[in-house]
Amino acid sequence: MSTAVALRESYDLAVIGAGPAGLAAAAKAARLGVDTVLLDEQSSPGGQIYRAITETPLRDRSILGADYWRGADLTASIGDSGVQYVANASVWSVSRECEIGVSIGNVARIIRARRAILATGAMERPFPIPGWTLPGVMTAGAAQILLKSSGLVARNRVVLAGTGPLLWLIAAQYLRAGAEIAALLDTTPRENWREALPHLPAFLASSYFRKGLGLLREVRVRVPVIRDVQSLRAIGDDRVREVAYRTRDGAERRMPVDHLFLHQGVAPNINLANSIGCGHSWSETQLCFVPVVDEWGESTVEGIAISGDGAGIGGAEAAAQRGFLAGLDAACRLGRIDRTRRDREATANRQALRRAERGRAFLDLLYRPRISDRIPEGATLACRCEEVTAQQISDTVALGCTGPNQMKSFLRCGMGPCQGRLCGLTVTELIARARGVSPGEVGYYRLRPPIKPITLEELAGLPKTDAAVKAVVRG
Repeated sequence: MSTAVALRESYDLAVIGAGPAGLAAAAKAARLGVDTVLLDEQSSPGGQIYRAITETPLRDRSILGADYWRGADLTASIGDSGVQYVANASVWSVSRECEIGVSIGNVARIIRARRAILATGAMERPFPIPGWTLPGVMTAGAAQILLKSSGLVARNRVVLAGTGPLLWLIAAQYLRAGAEIAALLDTTPRENWREALPHLPAFLASSYFRKGLGLLREVRVRVPVIRDVQSLRAIGDDRVREVAYRTRDGAERRMPVDHLFLHQGVAPNINLANSIGCGHSWSETQLCFVPVVDEWGESTVEGIAISGDGAGIGGAEAAAQRGFLAGLDAACRLGRIDRTRRDREATANRQALRRAERGRAFLDLLYRPRISDRIPEGATLACRCEEVTAQQISDTVALGCTGPNQMKSFLRCGMGPCQGRLCGLTVTELIARARGVSPGEVGYYRLRPPIKPITLEELAGLPKTDAAVKAVVRG
């Protein structure tokens, strides 16, 4: 296992995150002669989509499916590429000059790179319903992590609720692992079909169609699926006991439950890019902030590229192709290849990227979560870390608060351990609704390092250099 001591002081290229994009970018750049370090927060490469692919106890490949195991070739690609892969490395700061603060084994240090590629991937969109903090309620993605990493599945009455392709994939994987699912509560709004239909032909010609149809059939045969569910609530005392919901005809229903898994899509993990000062824009299609990047992934900050789902949701295959392109461009900008070779070698990746993105617009529009599932009301918690309710945020806007950064002064939203990862989109949309403006006008949290928890002992142990001081106090 790599340690902080094994890190050198400087590299040509630092890639942060070892999911599909990070693995592809690091391997491509290293094979072109770029001195590359790959910093990964997990104990093994793969990111979220290929999590624990080298360590999972699930040896029956049918449980997680062929798409998961396809990542084995990608994770193996860094083995002979010349990349220095560093596991369990928590990156808590990156400066505009590519000075990188990283902690490994409770030891913090600063390394330098001439360029950096952020491959921070995606995270699940908040699903703030009444009772979502009760024990027994968790995200479907967290349930999938337990399955991949430890081979664990929840027992007794399991209910999945929400919308999006990942919800159906996790349901299928759970069934293959021997779990029983009491119901799947589908919150996809029926009216979404109106906007999605113009993009149906491209979707039917994509690989998404065949895979999605197979998942739907596999789950529907064994699980009761209730469509167009609204007004979800988790009910319980010391833990969740029931899930309540309303059907399209307005009828109220309740169902006993031991485990409730929530999911309504994913959004780019932008905290690191945001803290550096990279430009972002609001995507009305994907309902999230996405970094502003060019066709190679280069951000608005010179020397910083952003690749994969961290630059906009596109799926695992698209993320890998974006990673290859970012790695090629890094090699070009660092003088290892010229533009002619870069552009020539990029042709195949761009073709593969177009194929991977075919049908994506249909999925984005069909599975857009409804407003009431994104923007809570009343006593429902919006910021879990600081236990701030939706009503408190709305009341603070009425007092004159105009954005999430000012909201920190009133209510400490976004100042807890998650640094806004779990509440950022919710708080922005709450403020936007209260003000009657777009989320893009409201903006997002202004983040400063450290963006990940780091102990005072680690900070005190940093070498007393200008780079170390800037990494801690910048902003």
